[in-house]
Amino acid sequence: MNGPWDVWSDCTPDCAAHALPRVPATRIARRGAAFARGVRRALTDGERMADPVRLRAHAASLLDALGVRVEGAAALTAGGRDGDGDGSGLGPGTLIVINHISWLDILALLAVEPVTLLAKREVGTWPVVGGLARRAGTHFIDRTSPRRLRHTVREVSELLGSGRSVAVFPQATTWCTADRGSFRRATFQAALDAGAPVRPVTLHYTQQGLPSTVAAFCGEDTFAASLRRVLAARALTVRVTAHPVLNAADGFRDRRELADRAARAVLGGRPQPGVVTVPEPVVVAVPAFPVPEFPVPAVAVPAGPATPETPARV
Repeated sequence: MNGPWDVWSDCTPDCAAHALPRVPATRIARRGAAFARGVRRALTDGERMADPVRLRAHAASLLDALGVRVEGAAALTAGGRDGDGDGSGLGPGTLIVINHISWLDILALLAVEPVTLLAKREVGTWPVVGGLARRAGTHFIDRTSPRRLRHTVREVSELLGSGRSVAVFPQATTWCTADRGSFRRATFQAALDAGAPVRPVTLHYTQQGLPSTVAAFCGEDTFAASLRRVLAARALTVRVTAHPVLNAADGFRDRRELADRAARAVLGGRPQPGVVTVPEPVVVAVPAFPVPEFPVPAVAVPAGPATPETPARV
């Protein structure tokens, strides 16, 4: 536990399992080589990687190298507003709220639509992901002090008000499936303060249509162990489902009600403790796009310890 905002999850590395037989060792080696090359290209891009076009290309390339296919939403920000999260659109940005399963979530999100990520400062020290997050313009926060909560809410509100779209993981930690955990509510106050729309988004992982937990990054897991599982996964797909936008100005009484509506959409309609049931929204999605193989010579796969902690919730 790093701070008063941390939550406990009963998911462990044992939750992560292949739904299909692993790919051959030769394919694992090719994927590892392609991923290592993709990481080097992204890191050497320096500050230019924050450009939305380049950031999307890097994220898609890394997923391709891993053999991970992305299906689903074509856009996450609300229509008529900032379409790339850079603050160039009209009106406030969109608060995008997503369930959290894996470090792959970040790559999937950025491959669909690059936006500003809200993460705890420790994420910047993670192997591979930390370097990419820093260069992608992630907004890091210190969640170890409860006195920072009000300041963080104000920062997010200002980002949204300036037209930047912000993505957060309100569950505060990772879970092995998309229907567990609950939402922290503070960032929903930022949406109310900025008059910003809220886009609930659900991430599901499958292998040839079968529900899969192989991508889960939970408990005392390490980045190296998680990466090895992903490299060996056969036909791994992440589906990005964008639910209808919730407008902060549409009569929501407070952040509790707004957070509950968003959680119901993201977590599949499961009731939140102590809140009245509301209708489940309709899912919006678009067809999948293919992911090519990268036949490159085998090289060493990057490895290193990483904490299982996840982007901060506020």
